[in-house]
Amino acid sequence: MSRQALPFSYALALCAAVSLWIVAQCAQATDLPQRWVSAGGSVSEWIVELGGNAQLVAVDTTSQHPSTLERLPKIGYQRQLSAEGILALGPDVLVGTEEMGPPPVLEQLRRASVRVEVLSSEASLTALEKNLTHLGQWLGKNEQAQERFATFSSTLQNLSKRLAANKDPAPNVLLLVGGAGDRPLVAGSDTVGDWLLTQAGAKNLATHSGYKPISNEMLVGLNPAFIVIADRRVDGPAAAQALIAQNPGLTSSRAAKEHHLLPLDATLLVGGLGPRLPAAAEALAKILHPSLAPAAAEQP
Repeated sequence: MSRQALPFSYALALCAAVSLWIVAQCAQATDLPQRWVSAGGSVSEWIVELGGNAQLVAVDTTSQHPSTLERLPKIGYQRQLSAEGILALGPDVLVGTEEMGPPPVLEQLRRASVRVEVLSSEASLTALEKNLTHLGQWLGKNEQAQERFATFSSTLQNLSKRLAANKDPAPNVLLLVGGAGDRPLVAGSDTVGDWLLTQAGAKNLATHSGYKPISNEMLVGLNPAFIVIADRRVDGPAAAQALIAQNPGLTSSRAAKEHHLLPLDATLLVGGLGPRLPAAAEALAKILHPSLAPAAAEQP
């Protein structure tokens, strides 16, 4: 073979290798699920964060952020899904957490050849990392998933360091979840609500596990310095007014007297740790700890 023919042979080999790589990438993209249905606010938010907007064909009613999700069809509440409504959308995959159901509906979808993927709703960084790893693989966005988890973790670490350097004592706080007119549930351990309070430098007065109702007398007796209210039906000052109307004894509590009834978007607590939680923890920490040093990006 002449010396002139060698570069040409190398070029042909390179073109062949590139062509094979392109074919492999196209095949991989074809194998990824293209029509997604998501159940759980945090799960839907992460799908959007990772660039999966175009694949989403429907979401559940807790998936309200970002606003682009509002235009999508709704499949109902994540715990009360209907197989018929989901199948009518022709999805490749339904993604949610252990919170979605009921189980017979999920089994019916599997029998109809719909892929059902169940992520963890556990409020921990370990669970979040696994969730993002899975979503990144299914969306073909592995690198983006790793980057988003790194940003999420570093933001929380920054807040934790500033809280550790802060001299303010951890205030006594309760986080209540409910709807106007409903008896509120108190966030105990092993909940996203408790995780959020911890990240914000609060002491959760609830000693039980999960979300449970407590009596008005116990609620008043705990006398929290702050009450965080995650109301599913009303927000802002209306949430505090609804809580007091239902629990008039709270008017004598320290939180009510000092106007420390803090509204919280209830969708933040659905489907495990979502992408908006670091910002929510930062905002809450600033209220609970007025002398908290600003984040590095905020410093002059």
